[in-house]
Amino acid sequence: MLNIEDFTLHYGHSQILHGVSLDAQAGAVTCVMGTNGVGKTSLIRAICGMHARSGGRMVLDGEDLPPMSAHALAKKGVAVVPQGREIFPLLTVRENLETGFSCLPAADHRIPDEVFDLFPILKDFLDRRGGDLSGGQQQQLAIARAIITRPKLLLLDEPTEGIQPNIIQQIGDVIRLLRGKGDMAIVLVEQYFDFAYDLADSIVVLRRGEVVFSGRKSDTSRAELLPQVSV
Repeated sequence: MLNIEDFTLHYGHSQILHGVSLDAQAGAVTCVMGTNGVGKTSLIRAICGMHARSGGRMVLDGEDLPPMSAHALAKKGVAVVPQGREIFPLLTVRENLETGFSCLPAADHRIPDEVFDLFPILKDFLDRRGGDLSGGQQQQLAIARAIITRPKLLLLDEPTEGIQPNIIQQIGDVIRLLRGKGDMAIVLVEQYFDFAYDLADSIVVLRRGEVVFSGRKSDTSRAELLPQVSV
């Protein structure tokens, strides 16, 4: 579903990504791991168009995509749940979900029942402002908003950050369900090792903006992997 080759990324004169390549298959979870500051979030921002890549190639569902805006990529089927959630605090839950309509044709401007099957609490809070939700509920809202766009590629950046354990478990269950549908590639950036390792089908490890390991989870062991992603 997704293939990126030799991605480079600069912030001003500083180079953040150095020739990063990654494959993410539909019906699979590709985990990007590494310590803080190695370029994981920058990679997500480059893939979704929030920061233009400096070089490299990106192919999504067989289509070679030039650098383009985040909105244009969303219309191509790229959805992102950013670090920090970035929901709209003054909008209601319903209005937050409806922002996902912006990249869909008018005929698809509806909240599918699947969203409330995955996150029942959101149905009870449709008229509550996003800023009044707990951190875990905001994370569920952010994931639901991404799902509404019917993505081919779902990018999740640190979805467990600051979230209570029962919500972490629920988010993991949702990711498994989405993977099981088989029509979506999922790229997960995650610091919580056990959560990421449990979900991963494939793993990419970054160090100083470069890939130092890329392969199936079965290609490495937990004991070999943990020192590479720990401080």
